[in-house]
Amino acid sequence: MDLRQLNALLAVADTGSFSAAARALHTVQSNVSTHVARLEKELGSVLIDRATGRLTEEGELVAARARRVRAELDALVADLASLHDEVAGTARIGVIGTTARWLVPRLVDAMRARHPRVRVVVVDATTTSLALQLTSGLLDLAVVNLPLSDPEIRTDHLFDEDRLLVVPAGHPLYGRDRLTLADLDGEPLLLEPKGTGFRDHLDEQCRQAGIELEPQAEVDGMRLLASLAFQGFGAALLPASAAPSWVGGEWKRVPIDGLEGRSVGLATRRKGMLSAPARALRDVVLEVVRTEGPKQPGIHADVTDR
Repeated sequence: MDLRQLNALLAVADTGSFSAAARALHTVQSNVSTHVARLEKELGSVLIDRATGRLTEEGELVAARARRVRAELDALVADLASLHDEVAGTARIGVIGTTARWLVPRLVDAMRARHPRVRVVVVDATTTSLALQLTSGLLDLAVVNLPLSDPEIRTDHLFDEDRLLVVPAGHPLYGRDRLTLADLDGEPLLLEPKGTGFRDHLDEQCRQAGIELEPQAEVDGMRLLASLAFQGFGAALLPASAAPSWVGGEWKRVPIDGLEGRSVGLATRRKGMLSAPARALRDVVLEVVRTEGPKQPGIHADVTDR
């Protein structure tokens, strides 16, 4: 087994065919086919279904490990380079969309100032998607909703943020300055669907309070949910960062007494060591959250140096 074989397998997995993999690797299709065939022979398993170009179950397992191997090799090269020069290389971070709105611009500026030779790749996705990309080696770090129960992932708390109701003008609750959970009982609301961490935590709090949320619509995507509220389609239960003050339109943020906030954390893989660029990125994330988080309405940061 060698790196050329693993790279060939990953190229087919990423592009969906042997011919596209050859183009991505700047070689001919026969070379890709040979590398994959030798890998299959050595492992005694078919890794790619030739009829569809898709990985078999065995192929998915090998590809997941291969991505981690490649990530560790990239980290090795970056670490050695950093011993002799300033930190350089690529660091990949995933961020949940609502937090990305305020964190990413400040993070990019800070990284450019402190580590100009580090190329930062940012992925905007849900916590579920980011966790999968983190464990597969596609990401070095991820800013996610907490709690996150995955034995392969370690999380450190970054900040808490209020949950509130975004109410458009003309809505029956628009005239209220504060609400309680009881005020939401049976009120049609824009909500995330069941099964998402944010919604499940809401439902548990409501269950304990003896009330039930009534969905006007369920939308899997916090920023789309917020946009619907901003545009007057209904009132939405959101984290504070989903409703920044600079968004235009006739709407207001209404606090809800007795409703716990949500927690956001920084996730990394338990196994393996972060590369020098990823460690630099992690440190800057902590610094930006510590200095800029408290300036964001409804966000309560308590990051300490680690």
